[in-house]
Formats: sequence, C-alpha cells, structure tokens
Amino acid sequence: MPQPDEAVRPDVADALPASMRAWRVARLGEPAEALSLDTVPVPKPATGEVLVKVAAVAANFPDVLLCRGEYQVKPELPFSPGIEFVGTVAALGDGVSAVAVGERVVGSKIGVLSEYAVLPASDVWTAPSSLSDAEAAGLTVAYQTAWFGLHRRAALHQGEWLLVHAAAGGVGLAAVQLGVAAGARVIGVVGSAAKAAVAREAGAEIVLVRGVDDLVAGVKSATGGHGADVVFDPVGGAAFDASTKCIAFEGRIIVVGFAGGTIPTVPAGHVLVKNYSVVGLHWGLYPGVRPDLIDEARAALTRSADEGRIHPVVDHVVPFADAPRALTALASGTTVGRVVISVST
Repeated sequence: MPQPDEAVRPDVADALPASMRAWRVARLGEPAEALSLDTVPVPKPATGEVLVKVAAVAANFPDVLLCRGEYQVKPELPFSPGIEFVGTVAALGDGVSAVAVGERVVGSKIGVLSEYAVLPASDVWTAPSSLSDAEAAGLTVAYQTAWFGLHRRAALHQGEWLLVHAAAGGVGLAAVQLGVAAGARVIGVVGSAAKAAVAREAGAEIVLVRGVDDLVAGVKSATGGHGADVVFDPVGGAAFDASTKCIAFEGRIIVVGFAGGTIPTVPAGHVLVKNYSVVGLHWGLYPGVRPDLIDEARAALTRSADEGRIHPVVDHVVPFADAPRALTALASGTTVGRVVISVST
C-alpha cells in the first residue's frame, strides 16, 4: 500500500505550502480559552483521501462540545474542531476519481478548522453552484440532518403539520425550508420574538415564542385540535415534553439532539396510549451504514438549492483569526441561521 507521502502526485505536492495555520484545542474548556492558533504541517492525503484548501467553515454546536470535552467523540489533545466546510480540492490520494483537483466541494469531518484539511473522498461532494461559500459551508450537516429526519425517519407527507423546535437555528431553519419544500404546513418554535421573523421568512406558517406562548395550546389551536403530525426536535427537555402533549394520532417525534441540555425520558405508556412514535436520528451513521442514501440526499439537496427551494441563512461571517468568537456567539444561543468562519484570504 502506498504511504501517504507517495499518494500525491509530485507536481501537485511541490505546489503546496509546507505549513498552515490551524485552530487547535490545547486544553478543554470554553472555546475562547480552549483554542490556540498554531502553525502545523500541511497534511498529505493517503489512498482514498483528498486534500482540500478550506474556504469557509460553518460553526456547529458540536464544535463547542468538542472544545469542552462533552461531545460523544473525544479526540486526543491537541486537535482541531470544525465539522463542515466548503473549499477547493488541492490534491488527490491514490485511487480517487470521483472529484478533481480544483473542484469546489462541501463536506464534513471533525478537524477542518484549518487552512487545509484531509478527509476521505467519500466525505466530500460538489458544492451547488447557486450557493456562495458562506452559504455552502453550512449545507452538509444541517441540511442532511433535516433531510434524513423529515424524509427518511418521519416520512413526511404533503399537507401534514410539521412542528420544528429551534426553528431559527441552523438545523431548525433547514427543517423549516425542507418541510415547506415537501408541501408540509410548518409551525416553528423560536427562542425570542426577534427570531420569529427569520422563521417566518423561511416559510413557517405559524411561529411560537418559547417562554411567551403556550406551545401546546398554540399547536392545537393552529391545527384545529389535530396536533403535529411530525415534530423535529433538536432541543430535548421541555421541548420534547411539550411535543408529547400536542402530537397527532400516528404522529412522529424525531429526536435530533439535546441543545437544551436535558435528555428527556421517553414515556412509553403515553406513547402507547396516544399511538405515536418517538424516532431517533443519528445522521452520522448513514455514511458508513447506508452510503446510497447519502448520495440520494446530496442529489436532492443540490437540486433544491439550484431551484431556490432551500437557501442557507447566514447570521454573520467572521475572519479566520476570530474563530473562537464565532463559537462563543453560537454557544450564546443568540444567533440565527449559521455563523461562518471565513478561512481563505
């Protein structure tokens, strides 16, 4: 088997810089304290891998958890966070033919908050030409999560009522847009009145403000007592509890995450009596278990982007040198859509 240094064509390797800047977690803690900007060697792609010159990285809540040491994956220190990006293929390892040097791609893998990143060729795909770098940076994780949650796990149908928690966040906005594209009637739940306009602009028919509106009464009123056919829940805790009280007959609650900090207990007796389903979604399992579905999702999202049916919302963009500030803003819960870190100068 070729060694990594032998996997890159010599002419390409000679054109690459020897070193790069990378944000790395040197010690666990909040992003502002945990991250340091280091100079490290540019990695080389091994067989089946690509080297990408990173253009932009979308901040995700798992990045904050990685810095704290609270994510389910715990890389050895020091490591780079960053889990999704857009960039340009700079070099190919042996055996890679699906993408070409110079191709603009999006992808996902822990460790991309750096000027260059190496990852398996199967983890990147051609970026939709209709999206800017800032928009495309947030396409992979949020929109694939929403796509699998709504279409694969919930089997969302046209005309159904879809309740989306955290509807002004990155994943929530993706779910709102994809729900509208599927012909669903969307109710969004947001954390403040200031975020309500963003959810409405994304297509939510009804918007409820957590802590102000009665969520259960609001959903029942909006649906004429029917309830939500599908609930997309990346929050957990009280959001999940409220969902069980306004779920429709044969409804599906899709458990996406626990951004609220509390993992709820599934009330099995209530599930039985009300005849609804609680369905887990771990999008990260699909690339290894059902890569064919990953290809289907990517194709569907590219079509939707190019047709203008989905459009990633960017809260703001920060320069690479200010990456910790982006993660701090994300952790505060005050942003809408995506916070993007611009890497390329």
